[in-house]
Amino acid sequence: MGLTGRALAVDAGNSKTDVALVAADGAVLGTARGGGFRPPAVGTGPAVDVLAPLVRSVLAGAGHTGPVDHLSAFLANADLPVEEAALTAEIAGRGWARAVHVRNDTFALLRAGLPDDGERVGVAVVCGAGINCAGTGRAGATARFPALGRLSGDWGGGAFLADEALWCAARAEDGRGAPTGLATALPAHFGLTTMAELTEALHLRTLPGHRRHELTPLLFAVAESGDAVARALVARQAEEIALLAGVALDRLGLLGAPVPVVLGGGVLAARHPLLDDRVTRLLAERAPGARPQVVTAPPVLGAALDALDRAGAEPGAYGRLRAAWE
Repeated sequence: MGLTGRALAVDAGNSKTDVALVAADGAVLGTARGGGFRPPAVGTGPAVDVLAPLVRSVLAGAGHTGPVDHLSAFLANADLPVEEAALTAEIAGRGWARAVHVRNDTFALLRAGLPDDGERVGVAVVCGAGINCAGTGRAGATARFPALGRLSGDWGGGAFLADEALWCAARAEDGRGAPTGLATALPAHFGLTTMAELTEALHLRTLPGHRRHELTPLLFAVAESGDAVARALVARQAEEIALLAGVALDRLGLLGAPVPVVLGGGVLAARHPLLDDRVTRLLAERAPGARPQVVTAPPVLGAALDALDRAGAEPGAYGRLRAAWE
C-alpha cells in the first residue's frame, strides 16, 4: 500500500458506522464504531463529521500520524453519482488519505461475498431496514438502483414490512381488510389489546416510533404459523429480492452465468425459512446459473477487501483479513 502500507476501510450505515485500519498484509490494526451516517438529514459535512473521531481513534491506536495511502468508504445514502461525488470531495478534504474511493454500501456486501482471486463478478441484494441491489460485471460494468424508497420504485426492507404489517392489521381489525393474526399479535407484543390502542400509541408517541422495527420478526413468525396475509407479504418480499437480482444480472449480461448472488442485511441474515426457500426457488427459475449465498460478516469487511484490491495485496493477505471478521 504505497508509502505507509496502511489503508482505512469505512462502512457507514443509517444506524452505525464502522472504521478499520488495515495493513497491506491483511492485518487489522484497529477498529472503531460510531453512530449512523445520514447525509440527507444533516448535510454532507455534518455526516462526515461522524467519521472524524473514529478515524482519529484507529490511527492513534496504531500510532499512525499523517494520511494513509487509501481510504475505501462504502456509505449508506450514497445512492446517486452526484451524492458519491460530493461525499468523495468532503472526505478527501479531511486529509485522512492520499486517495479516496466512495461507493454505496451495497457494494461492500457484494465485495464481501465475491472471491478474492479470479473473476469478481456478481450481484448483491441487501434487505435490512431498506432494500437495495448492486452488481459488477465484466470489463468494469456495474448495475445499481437509486434505492430512494417508493420514489424510485422500491418495495420492501424491514421498516417497510413493519409498516405493511401494521396496515394489514389495522384494516383487519376494523373490517376493511382480510382477517389476520397480525391484528392480535402486533398489539400483544407491546402489552396492548387492540390495533386501535397500538395505532394511538404510535401516533401520540407514547410508544417510540423506533420500536416499529420489532414488528418485522413478528411478521415472519405469524407467517410461519400459516397466516395467509402475513405469508403474502413474505412472498412479495421474496419476489422483490429475486426481481432485483434478476434485473441486475440481465443488465450485466450474466443472467445465465454461474455467478454469486450475495444476500445480506438483517432480514435476509435472519434466515427465515419461508423467505429463504422462496428466494432460492425464484432465483433458480429466473437465473439458473446464480449461486445464492447469505453473507453475515460485517460490511466493513467488504470495504477492507476493496482496500486490499486497490493496493495489489498478496493472496495471503485476504485470508488473514477475512479471518479477523469471519
